[in-house]
Amino acid sequence: MLLKIYPENPNPKAVEQAVEVLKNGGVIIYPTDTVYAFGCDIFQARAVEKICKFRNLDPSKAHLSIVCSDLSHLSEFAKVDNNTFKLMKRLLPGPFTFILNRSNKLPKLFKERSEVGIRVPDNNITIELVKALGNPILSASLRDDDDDVLEYLTDPELMCEKYIYEVDMVIDGGFGNIKPSTVIDCTGEEPEIVRQGKGKVEL
Repeated sequence: MLLKIYPENPNPKAVEQAVEVLKNGGVIIYPTDTVYAFGCDIFQARAVEKICKFRNLDPSKAHLSIVCSDLSHLSEFAKVDNNTFKLMKRLLPGPFTFILNRSNKLPKLFKERSEVGIRVPDNNITIELVKALGNPILSASLRDDDDDVLEYLTDPELMCEKYIYEVDMVIDGGFGNIKPSTVIDCTGEEPEIVRQGKGKVEL
């Protein structure tokens, strides 16, 4: 199912339609401020496992990322010190993934790891989805087997054709980007860029 949502002014009824899919344990493909991604409610274990299967990931070992609606929401699921908070406040919402020490509020699938990647994308569709759901969305970028972001994965209609039997909904929020987020590890004494992506920053 292909659902058009305009990023400038997301239609609440369309957002709610997508959220119902998530609440029922469905998997969606949705836009962010970087690449399109697989998404599901982090508390829907079977949906999380389904996404991990798409990406050939072991749920207990994979570096899974979640999307939150803002810094307040984020702080429920990760431990954030003052310096990290200031850095995130400066950069978010934006094309960054922060690796943080997780909190105990995350579901069992995350218990094997002490860290979690967290995003607050600069994309109205994503933010409205998370707000309406009330829970973070697990996020796994669409990639091919060589871990490259391919051109055809920027077109929602082509995504729908490719994944029509694997996901419950594709949200068309316009053409996506091909650059992933910049990943910043904040679990050590000093923040460290571990992947340079779309987000530019000097630490």
